[in-house]
Amino acid sequence: MASSGLPGVRSPASPRSGATSPRPKFDSDQLKPYIKKLLDSTLQNVTWADFRDKERERRGALMKEIGDRVKERMLEIEPRGFKYIVLTQVNENVGQGGRADVACHWEDSDAVVQEVLVTDSLICICIAFAVRTV
Repeated sequence: MASSGLPGVRSPASPRSGATSPRPKFDSDQLKPYIKKLLDSTLQNVTWADFRDKERERRGALMKEIGDRVKERMLEIEPRGFKYIVLTQVNENVGQGGRADVACHWEDSDAVVQEVLVTDSLICICIAFAVRTV
């Protein structure tokens, strides 16, 4: 038992103190290669110039399409028991580099998958969360 700081009062042990969750975990190993292949195939012939001026809405539609397809795949992997959140961002690559760091600190059964695609003209970051609801 951990001490609470008050003499004679003790806090209960954390429920996450080394015990693994009996609930099934989202299989992120199936999702990561799918996202990589999806980003490669969807953005292989796309340049940042495609999104200039009148084509600005196309970038939003492309990010929505990628997010929707990732979410559909997540539902195929595990159709029940999780809430799915997919974030997709496409930015111009002007030499600044791209990086996405995220950690999942909720339940052992929750998962996060991230993929970054960098081309000569754009950077795409896709992050998918599977959060246990039941």
